[in-house]
Amino acid sequence: MISKLGSTLSKLFCKTAPDPFVIAVGLTLLTAVLAVTVGYEGQGSVADKSKLLLDSWRGGDGLWKFLAFGMQMCLILVTGHALAASKPVRKMIDALARIPKHAGSAAALVGFFAIVFGLINWGLGLIVGALLAREVARSLRSRGIRAHGALLAAAGYMGLIGWHGGFSGSAPLKMTSKAEAESVLPSSVVESMTIDGVFDGVSLSQTVLSPMNLFVCGGLLVIVPAVLWLLTPKTGTMSEGEIVEMPMSDDPEMADIDDGRLKGFPDWIERSPIVVWALAIGLLLGYWRFVDQSGVLRMGPNEINMVMLALGLILHGSVRSYVSAAEDGAAGCAGIILQFPLYAGIMGMGVSSGLVAEFSSLIGSLATETTAPLVTFMSAGVVNLFVPSGGGQWGIQGPIALSTGAEVGVSPGKMIMSVAYGDQLTNMLQPFWALPLLAITRVKAREIVGYTAVVMVVAGAWMAIGLLLF
Repeated sequence: MISKLGSTLSKLFCKTAPDPFVIAVGLTLLTAVLAVTVGYEGQGSVADKSKLLLDSWRGGDGLWKFLAFGMQMCLILVTGHALAASKPVRKMIDALARIPKHAGSAAALVGFFAIVFGLINWGLGLIVGALLAREVARSLRSRGIRAHGALLAAAGYMGLIGWHGGFSGSAPLKMTSKAEAESVLPSSVVESMTIDGVFDGVSLSQTVLSPMNLFVCGGLLVIVPAVLWLLTPKTGTMSEGEIVEMPMSDDPEMADIDDGRLKGFPDWIERSPIVVWALAIGLLLGYWRFVDQSGVLRMGPNEINMVMLALGLILHGSVRSYVSAAEDGAAGCAGIILQFPLYAGIMGMGVSSGLVAEFSSLIGSLATETTAPLVTFMSAGVVNLFVPSGGGQWGIQGPIALSTGAEVGVSPGKMIMSVAYGDQLTNMLQPFWALPLLAITRVKAREIVGYTAVVMVVAGAWMAIGLLLF
């Protein structure tokens, strides 16, 4: 039944879902049309509105507003990927791979650790999940146990179902200070959250470390592995089509290309730990200084990246090793680099034309203090299918969510997490971020989406319960 469901969903998405960049262009055109026909009330003719629209699209609060934000998200992916590719982490993955004794416990173990590492850093969780899925499949096969490759690959993708509630979540991290908030949200939205002339940000204690999020994430660590275990067919009933073979040799990008022979001073310094450890110490001292001045609960993307970069440098131990791993990770940044300017332009047009205010007013009139988080959560799940980036989505949906929450009396922290939960939930249907995992495991998207869709339904119910209880 699950295989048929996966096949059906895959065919549907293959026929109806274009490349995310095409969707971003389409949303840009749709926003422009709505802005000219519905927005800019009382601003004159279509020609006058079009000029205002172009100015808002190309201006500082338009296309280029997310440049710094986009770089932060690229670094989260690259530093996570590089850390996962270090030898100590690879040794840990090899040790974990030897633990499962059958296919069910294997899927549960991979899913559990993918979520754990995804809560630390979504790039780290994605790559660790992929590598662990592959190594578990190899370990089972070497012991004569039939490995359900597609389900293991789906389990390796589970880091993306909890990432936005973790320490690399775009929405929570971009709200910890006024400077971070202003780099993503319109100034009018930030000013509306100012009390007595001061906006002190939304502390992580109100988002990532809130009782609600600890409840939701703790539940995911139990529920998701249990669902993966239950989804595993009995060994005797597995068809040959379900036994997806994963590669037995390391991927080229993960191989150690160092032959051990020195070729002069430049070669020696590239392999020496002196350079990378010196930088790592500086980064950790900088992080300590931030914590001493602002406190750990005010961490933003910059501080997370400082720690991840320092850890990666220390564990790799050489310039050559770290740069090689970072270059591999950078290949996954193309979508962020190309799409973030378009998302920023959409937000700029929506704010200047009044569309954001109108949508906020409409949702606010329909929502109550109880239903606003749920409505935001469900709408965020839908938006994520078209804007498969938590950061880009927060830039577009954040102003609406925060304005709605202010109107009905819901705290900013809860509204932030409502968007975060919806965004991470439908990652299970959106294969955009699964590309690195699919490359490592050699499994196709259509082979995992049936399993991830089932997990999505169960996890979505749990997130909704969390929003209702707290």
